Amino acid sequence: VQLQASGGGLVQAGGSLRLSCAASGRTFSSYAMGWFRQAPGKEREFVSVISWSGDSTYYADSVKGRFTISRDNAKNTVYLQMNSLKPEDTAVYYCASRRYLDTRPSLYDYWGQGTLVTVSS
Repeated sequence: VQLQASGGGLVQAGGSLRLSCAASGRTFSSYAMGWFRQAPGKEREFVSVISWSGDSTYYADSVKGRFTISRDNAKNTVYLQMNSLKPEDTAVYYCASRRYLDTRPSLYDYWGQGTLVTVSS
């Protein structure tokens, strides 16, 4: 599985962005998909994850109620809608996939290249 993240950019606090992650390969619909982020000088952290069917989703407490993860298996794409952005959301955002849901980045098999989100105050 190859993953390509896009949609990052510069936005003011309170604004919105939608990230996309396009996957290649016929097994996309069989994999859970996660979003993670890494701010400068910090470890990569969990943001959100969605099951292969889309029935189960989980969010980090820091983004709950502001971010929404979704997927379109027909398009081999997972999305992260980010609303009410805060300066502390500034980071490189990565999508990743693995067979089963998990919040631990070390367990993910495939990673996209990352897309930078910068939120100005």
